[in-house]
Amino acid sequence: MAVSSSGRAGQLPEVRDEAADEEEEAGRKRKAHGMLKLYYGLPANGEEKDPLDPTDVDGAHFNPELFLHKLRKECPLPQLMDCEADMVKQIRALDSDMQTLVYENYNKFISATDTIRKMKNDFKKMEDEMDCLATNMAVITEFSARISNTLQDQHEQITKLSGVHTLLRKLQFLFELPARLNKCIELEAYGQAVRYYGKARSILHQYQHMPSFQGIQNDCQKIMASLSQRLREKFRDGGSSAQALAECVELLLQLDEPAEELCDEFLSHAHSRLEEELAALQKDLELPATSITGPSPPSDILDFIDRGCNGFVSSLCLVIASYQDLFINNPSQETPRSYGIAHMAQEKLVTFVNNLTSHYFSMVERRLQLERGLGDNSLLVRALDRFHRRLQALAKLLPTSDVATAGTEIVVRAAEERVRQYLQALRCFFLDCLTDVRQALAAPRLAGKDSPNLAELLASVSASILNQIKSVLTYVHLFTAKDITFSNKPYFKGEFCSQGVREGLIVGFIKSICQTARQFCETAGDRGGSTPPALLLLLSRLCLDYETATISYILTLTDEQFLVQDRSPVTAVTSLCSEAREAAQKLLNHYVKVQGLIVSQMLRKSVETRDWINTIEPRNVRAVMKRVVEDTTSIDVQVGLLYEEGVRKAHSSDSSKRAFSVYSSSRMQTRYAPSYTPSAPMDTNLLSNIQKLFSERIDIFSPVEFNKVSVLTGIIKISLKTFLECVRLRTFGRHGLQQIQVDCHYLQLYLWRFVSDENLVHFLLDEIVGSAAHRCLDPMPMEQSVIEVICERG
Repeated sequence: MAVSSSGRAGQLPEVRDEAADEEEEAGRKRKAHGMLKLYYGLPANGEEKDPLDPTDVDGAHFNPELFLHKLRKECPLPQLMDCEADMVKQIRALDSDMQTLVYENYNKFISATDTIRKMKNDFKKMEDEMDCLATNMAVITEFSARISNTLQDQHEQITKLSGVHTLLRKLQFLFELPARLNKCIELEAYGQAVRYYGKARSILHQYQHMPSFQGIQNDCQKIMASLSQRLREKFRDGGSSAQALAECVELLLQLDEPAEELCDEFLSHAHSRLEEELAALQKDLELPATSITGPSPPSDILDFIDRGCNGFVSSLCLVIASYQDLFINNPSQETPRSYGIAHMAQEKLVTFVNNLTSHYFSMVERRLQLERGLGDNSLLVRALDRFHRRLQALAKLLPTSDVATAGTEIVVRAAEERVRQYLQALRCFFLDCLTDVRQALAAPRLAGKDSPNLAELLASVSASILNQIKSVLTYVHLFTAKDITFSNKPYFKGEFCSQGVREGLIVGFIKSICQTARQFCETAGDRGGSTPPALLLLLSRLCLDYETATISYILTLTDEQFLVQDRSPVTAVTSLCSEAREAAQKLLNHYVKVQGLIVSQMLRKSVETRDWINTIEPRNVRAVMKRVVEDTTSIDVQVGLLYEEGVRKAHSSDSSKRAFSVYSSSRMQTRYAPSYTPSAPMDTNLLSNIQKLFSERIDIFSPVEFNKVSVLTGIIKISLKTFLECVRLRTFGRHGLQQIQVDCHYLQLYLWRFVSDENLVHFLLDEIVGSAAHRCLDPMPMEQSVIEVICERG
């Protein structure tokens, strides 16, 4: 097999068909796969092999003789031939791979050979150069040793001469120092003069006992005293810029001028400049003549704050920064004495800043108080935000001052004042709505038209108030916007939302509505006496609607919009609802009372102004009774627009046909009845009182329920009770009694349908007819059929 391999090494690859090529390629892949498995210690064909097996062709200990002996012993002839053919194919494949590898790497082998050859030449040249360098270094070392030996004796002399030269140059500088200083002062190069003097001052002080140095020192001190005086004059000059002032102070400090005096002069000069800024702001507060709505500032709040921040606050920041650089953070003054100076300077600066900012803050607060215009307050919030931002920058420059705290308090007070203004605006808006309702109720009456629809008026008023509340909440919400710097303060995240907006604004307005509504129930004074009854009814329904749904909706909207996080106690929804229901109840009770008194007034005048003894025989129902029925019907329609019907007791089939008897409950019953005892008749008063004991008590001014039937029942009770009391105070003739019978029957025909229990109307009308019969001089009742004819005709 070795001979066969060598014999084929020089030949070209044989031309084979495609099947042979594919088979050869597959065999090559199998062999490569097996070699990889062998490299990683894996079995070649999925079986474990002994690495020391001499019959393993791919093993390191392969023995050809043993392999051939094993094949001849174990394999038959066909298998041996197949094995030979397979090995021939593998040999050919290996020959082909070897040729390919040689062809592919031939150029690389040639390049590597050339590189190695070249490296040999380069290294040889480098070795020659290193030998030459070593020779040169030896020569240089020898020459250096010779020079050192030669100059060793003169080295000390040269060093001494160099020191003398340096000293002479310093002495020359000292002798020329007065002239240099005068020249610098003449050229106004004050900083250069101070640096020259600073370099020589310690030497002149050290050798001042020598006459020559003392003379130089005296001349320099005179010159520097003159310079110091000139710097002070420049420092006191009001027209100097901030940079010029800082330079003057720094030079004076370098000249050992008293730091405390310089601090005072620096702050005094800065105070005069800042006062000019404040005076310019003060002119904006000098208002023209006040108008009806109050004083109006010449410029808006944002412009005022901008001018204050860009003028006064910016100048104050520059003053603070310059002052700190000169007197507190000056690196050239880091001595034990300088720490005491810095502490003193810091205290003076804090006092200076607090005094000026307090004046500025007072002007800002006065300007904020002039902000009367309500509506969109985005301009005010932007102004406060800018004011707060600039003060934070000022506070960073001077953390020990109370600028940040005072500025935040101003913003807080401005927000609280704005909330109070919005609360007052909501109250005025509510009163304006009530005024509009009054006008709407009065205009049709003056023009002789029908009254407006109360349900539409109620819906309009309720919607207007709710929209106004939403608008105010939107305006106030600007104080807690995320892009506003002071909204991150704990106050605006907690107390402002809960106590300011929720309690102070919304809860306060709801309580104001209830309080204003209750004031209409006060009959004493102009308000209660001039209030239209329809307004009382509308307010009652408004308060009831607030108790039912509106209060809960408004507070939920507020809590969601402002994300109330404060844990302080707040007014519960149930408490406000109870207050609103109480106001609604009082208004409805007062409405019943007012309407009852209006009807009662007509009945009272109709009874008191008539001569009941000499009246003629009744032929018609009196007009006042018709008016009572008409007014009651109108009230029924009016109340039905706002309240539900309510519950009535079942009416009897003859409710409108009931006949009144003058003896049904009157005290004249015993005149025609036999005596209960033969000796003495029963007392009529006693009999009447005994009868009342077994009748149901009627509470005339009892609270009414929130429905139409209850309201009408209350009004009719007051009216009929008044009618009864007026009848008891009059004396009647026969025809007067009959007229009362006709009137009561007419009222009974119509009023029973408005009340919850018709027996209440029957009882009161029985009492009226009975009282009239008791007060009659000639009690002769009219026939019931005649009464019915008169009432039907009337």
